[in-house]
Amino acid sequence: MEKFNEILVAIDDFVWGVPLIVLIMACGLLLTIRGRGLQFRHLGKALKFMVKNEEGGEGEVSSFGALCTALSATIGTGNIVGVATAIAAGGPGALFWMIIAALLGMATKYAEGFLAIKYRTVDAEGHYLGGPFYYIEKGMGEKWKWLAKLFAVFGVLAGLLGIGTITQVNGITSAANNFFESDVVLTIGNNDITLATIIAGVIVTAAAALVIIGGIQRISTVSQIVVPFMAILYVVFALILVFTNITKVPGALLEIVRDAFGLDAAAGGALGAMMVAMQKGVARGIFSNEAGLGSAPIAAAAAQTKDTVRQGLVTMTGTFIDTVIVCTMTGLSIVISGAWKPELGLEGVEITTAAFESGLPFPSRVSAFILMICLVFFAFTTILGWSYYSERCLAYLVGSKKGVTTAYRWLYILAVFIGPYLTVSAVWTIADIFNGLMALPNIVALIALSGVMAKESKEYFQRNKLGAKVD
Repeated sequence: MEKFNEILVAIDDFVWGVPLIVLIMACGLLLTIRGRGLQFRHLGKALKFMVKNEEGGEGEVSSFGALCTALSATIGTGNIVGVATAIAAGGPGALFWMIIAALLGMATKYAEGFLAIKYRTVDAEGHYLGGPFYYIEKGMGEKWKWLAKLFAVFGVLAGLLGIGTITQVNGITSAANNFFESDVVLTIGNNDITLATIIAGVIVTAAAALVIIGGIQRISTVSQIVVPFMAILYVVFALILVFTNITKVPGALLEIVRDAFGLDAAAGGALGAMMVAMQKGVARGIFSNEAGLGSAPIAAAAAQTKDTVRQGLVTMTGTFIDTVIVCTMTGLSIVISGAWKPELGLEGVEITTAAFESGLPFPSRVSAFILMICLVFFAFTTILGWSYYSERCLAYLVGSKKGVTTAYRWLYILAVFIGPYLTVSAVWTIADIFNGLMALPNIVALIALSGVMAKESKEYFQRNKLGAKVD
């Protein structure tokens, strides 16, 4: 088993190595150039469209609902654990490169949302379907359908085998178990199962089932309530931490920038330190906001809209919220507290927990409870979002068959139910691999169709400049 885990780690390191990171960043840079920096020039308009649903649009859920569905899968444990891991491995400068990756990733997300609407289709049951598989097939041509199917296969496996089910519910039950510290009631293999684990697992499974069986409409409805609530709750407490330690902020910002360029490294080691910070920050940033992975356009395709550009702008706000806001708040909290420093010996969520406990003006037990609640909400909504993503991937492969869809939903729920009792190290690695593999077909399509995006976007903004009504 140990040898198998070593093989998986080697594959994961290769898939998420420098070539893929460079490819995703290069795609974001290309789309930024071809889109004339629209993510900077039109961010205000995008935020306005985000909260103002389009009238007369066709689709299954509101544009805001589609965004919240995408954010439900995107804002997850990576915003808490992933940022801590990046800073621990790459230093405070990793946060700088994470933000840079997000700014380029906003152009990527824009293109994904744009293409999702342009090439979406409607099935016999009236469901609006779209995403990389459809814009590969319809945009690039039938001869590329094999690439679309490859993406769909990777999407199903990523959702069902780990990123959407086992790893998320395991994160929830682990957080509950660490906080409540209940007694062990049984042992499965090498895993000690506590009463807190069992109760949390049953509650999460039941709650997930109630939402998932209802399909995209119910997922969207729940997401529109939970996602804004959890994001605002987390950011508010992070801001409290920042403002109560406001005198440390200038020093933390200086440390982040200096470390990003290796300025504090020993003589001769500046370039190496900078490359480590860049690699860790970019990799975790991409993994957190999923820009380029092709997941968000699956949700965007269901939006009630008739305007490709408008939905592209709304979709790109997901990366802004996920990384530029939420991840930055996490990273700043960690750097201010110093909890990332190697001599403390902390890892993953322990780093963020220590930052909250030392930085918030509350008893440490209260701070730990706040972070646990945020982790639970973040992971739960990821379960919901990925259930829809993987279901749409399956539907592309076998068709929209009600019996198959229902059976898959119950299989997904079963995976959530058994998740707390499994060892997740291998599952996390497998999920990482399939996530990375999803990006490859999607990036090919984004580059191939970038001309379509650039041409129609330019025409849209020219009409806007001339005073035509576009909103």
